[in-house]
Amino acid sequence: MGKRVLVTGGAGFIGSHLIDKLLAQGDDVTVLDNFNDYYDPSNKRINIQEHLKNKNYRIVEGDLRDDASLDKVFQSAPFDSVVHLAAMAGVRPSLTQAAYYMDVNLNGTQKLIDRITNSSPMARLVFGSSSSVYGSRECENFKESDRVDRPLSPYAASKVAGELICYSAHHTTGLQVICLRFFTVFGPRQRPDLAIHKFCELISEGKPIEVFGDGTTRRDYTFVGDITDGIMSAMTSELPGYDIYNLGRSEPVGLTEMIECLEKHLGKKAQIVRMPMQMGDVPFTFASIDKAKQYLKYEPKVSFDEGVRRFVEWHLSRKKVASQVEIRA
Repeated sequence: MGKRVLVTGGAGFIGSHLIDKLLAQGDDVTVLDNFNDYYDPSNKRINIQEHLKNKNYRIVEGDLRDDASLDKVFQSAPFDSVVHLAAMAGVRPSLTQAAYYMDVNLNGTQKLIDRITNSSPMARLVFGSSSSVYGSRECENFKESDRVDRPLSPYAASKVAGELICYSAHHTTGLQVICLRFFTVFGPRQRPDLAIHKFCELISEGKPIEVFGDGTTRRDYTFVGDITDGIMSAMTSELPGYDIYNLGRSEPVGLTEMIECLEKHLGKKAQIVRMPMQMGDVPFTFASIDKAKQYLKYEPKVSFDEGVRRFVEWHLSRKKVASQVEIRA
């Protein structure tokens, strides 16, 4: 018998990859996703096409903050695990929509936790956090024990607060929680607003790309398959209580190097337009993953170059299918 799993945000980038693996191992999966218009919802519809064919898959289209939607979701309770990936994402939009981000990411998380503690008190909660919580740092790697009380954006602040909400629930109810700080996830199905996806689209079309800063910023890019392996390990871990783990590749890549890698796999040169650094952006991310390796047996397998190759292959295949559809129409 498979496990009963709830995944919020399960039609999105990371969530849909996770569900591929959960269904493949025979788990019974319930998804809550509101298909909001932060980016074109048709991308999420494509992500779940194969899932809808599986008898062990059930999706509720609704909002975390909506009681009626949560009623539908928890008809399938009790769950063995809840993976909470639903959130308003993105640093830059949060600068102008801070109250909305706080409502979704904090109020939504608390409402979900209330339902878990009432209907699935034995469930393990895996909370999707972010490397953004670390704020601006120097070049040493980021450890889970580091201070995270200087977030540079409302989005980052909402993720720090989400971790604290989870700890409060653990302390007051005994809920078992693991918070995972994801470091710049990329790969097939990546959100179209993220740098690798956006740059790949523009370079492939021969259009200029806007590069913020001098190209020396660095990100700990992590392939989505490695992230989902880490999530699944957290779901099945025997570790009790509450804890936080970084999931990264621990090999930061410079912005200029990232662009050169895209150029290599696309076979095209980028037209670069230099722009000033933007508010809320951090200059550097670098995950210490020793703790995740020790306790979650986490071991990233996909190199940055290989991950970009897979992403470009996926992106070009999607564009080819789209162009064929347009021709037939």
